[in-house]
Amino acid sequence: MRFTLLDRILELEPGKRIRGVKNLTMAEEYLAEHFPGFPVLPGVLMLEAATQTAAWLLRVTEGFKHSVILLQEAKAIRYGHFVSPGKQLFMECEMVGENGRLATFKVKGELEGNTSITGRIVLERFNLAERHPLEAEKDAELVAAHKRAFRTLAPPELREKLAAA
Repeated sequence: MRFTLLDRILELEPGKRIRGVKNLTMAEEYLAEHFPGFPVLPGVLMLEAATQTAAWLLRVTEGFKHSVILLQEAKAIRYGHFVSPGKQLFMECEMVGENGRLATFKVKGELEGNTSITGRIVLERFNLAERHPLEAEKDAELVAAHKRAFRTLAPPELREKLAAA
């Protein structure tokens, strides 16, 4: 994952929902070129923030069972208010269905009570070794990296609550 577009996981109910936050700062290089003179978070990166948020819900729900989670489909995506530097985009994702390797989520991003993005996304999850048996070691490395990242994104009280459940 090159761009980490979720800065903190605020709430998480495995198998149900997650809430996180993306803090937008002027330090993000793409802002210099996206609407020069009017820096805003590009819509495609709002969608990526929703995808990453939903992926964390899926990882925790499944006990980090899969090394790869990819956006398979985006449905009825609607954009509203711009997200400018100095603002916080609160992402909420609700798991609404599963079918084999696919999981469907209802996503919403809010900025100061106003909607910035809504829609549904479908994520596919798998392990590299399922497609290339010699990649099992890479799967283990990716899962370990995801677990380390989760420890950074989730506050200690949330990690403790999930461990006790």
